[in-house]
Amino acid sequence: RMSRHAQQLRDHDINPCVAETDASRKCMDDNNSNKDMCTAYFLKYKNCRKFWHNIMMQRRRNGVKPEMPSAEERKKMLESM
Repeated sequence: RMSRHAQQLRDHDINPCVAETDASRKCMDDNNSNKDMCTAYFLKYKNCRKFWHNIMMQRRRNGVKPEMPSAEERKKMLESM
């Protein structure tokens, strides 16, 4: 059984970067934990986190709830860019 925190990290409505997390982890597994081989995956993850963190802070400032858009809402936001 997963901890509550682990479940939240797998929840696409809470964590906008599940795919990037999984890709980084798979790269590390495939390359015997050689971080140098996975730099591009780490960068994508970092950019994902930074992007959605900025969206979240903007929504918090504007009093928008929930602060993290749902997975469906995020998809629409990305498509409109």
